[in-house]
Amino acid sequence: MTLVSSLKRPLTLLGAVVLIGSTAAAAPAQTAREIRGASPYVAIVNEAPPQLFVDPPLSEGLKIGVFWAQYRVENLHIVPVFGPNAVQASPRIGHLHVIVDDLPWWWADASDNNTVDIAGLPPGRHKVTIQLVNANHEIVPGQVKVLEFTVPEHAAGHNH
Repeated sequence: MTLVSSLKRPLTLLGAVVLIGSTAAAAPAQTAREIRGASPYVAIVNEAPPQLFVDPPLSEGLKIGVFWAQYRVENLHIVPVFGPNAVQASPRIGHLHVIVDDLPWWWADASDNNTVDIAGLPPGRHKVTIQLVNANHEIVPGQVKVLEFTVPEHAAGHNH
């Protein structure tokens, strides 16, 4: 056995396994900030503008009369916090407004579960508008997504 091959074997020292001499190059680790974003304890100077990305509705849902569209948001945290004082928070906070078929009402979604879910849609053409809004219900400029889709005739109703 060579010295190099013996160094690639685990050593046991006082009940702990120690690996020595691994030839695999370790990938540079990303920082917590790179993965999770800024700390909530420090204001962010010159924050990048919030962005909303929405995928087309999932066909699996439309087949049963349910609209499921996945989304993600950058540079804004979706949380159930509202009001004028919350608009000043850094990092930014907000939520979604969801409007179905241009009805005169909407609902606020502050769950951040990554999928808008609307059940019981009858067969036919529909439109869902998703707005990214700040904590004071003001639309973030340019961050409105409109999805037009058809629920097929054979779609069975689905109850949650």
